[in-house]
Amino acid sequence: MAVFELFSKMNPYMWFATEALAICFAGCCYHFFKLLDYGKPKDLSKPIGQINPAVKYAFTRAMDPRKKESAFLHLPTYIAGIIYHLGTFLSFALFVMIWLNFAPSGWLRYAISSFLLVSALNGTGILIKRIINKNLRSLSNPDDYLSNFLVTTFHFVGAFTLINSRLFPVYFVTVGILLLYLPVGKLKHTIYFFAARYQLGVFYGRRGVWPPKKEEF
Repeated sequence: MAVFELFSKMNPYMWFATEALAICFAGCCYHFFKLLDYGKPKDLSKPIGQINPAVKYAFTRAMDPRKKESAFLHLPTYIAGIIYHLGTFLSFALFVMIWLNFAPSGWLRYAISSFLLVSALNGTGILIKRIINKNLRSLSNPDDYLSNFLVTTFHFVGAFTLINSRLFPVYFVTVGILLLYLPVGKLKHTIYFFAARYQLGVFYGRRGVWPPKKEEF
């Protein structure tokens, strides 16, 4: 479908989501270029290790739950978080498909809907745990709750919209609100996550800590 034809068929709800996507993209670009502007922190220590293998390790084996105390001590929550993030990636892919008028049909529609319901329930469980666990609650702020609520709603609405097309207006409004919030709330970690892992790799690589000798690539 030609681009002009695609835009000509968009209703006001789709326009809202599209404009929100443009604003979201601009906001993410702002954070990205701000990171570049910061540059690399100066480290005056003498390097005793290699950076490249450490950076690779930071994005791969260092993320193994067995190497993260916060993960292996809370494995059910960790698994729920993985499913939740997979559902989020799938939800954004679904949005692109719907926006391009290639919405899934047949068994694929029900398969995606089912997975999104599962991921949404996992997100709900994570939110409930944050509310009732006093340790998590003490570390939380309104942004933590709102971010979870928006993303979980995104999953739920996407799942039900695949089954009932009358929910498309609600779907596009939900997507639009989430996209507008993404660059200003904690969801902007979609940009900062990669910079943080890279910085860890550089830091521990220079010191010869990562990757561990028995796990060198």
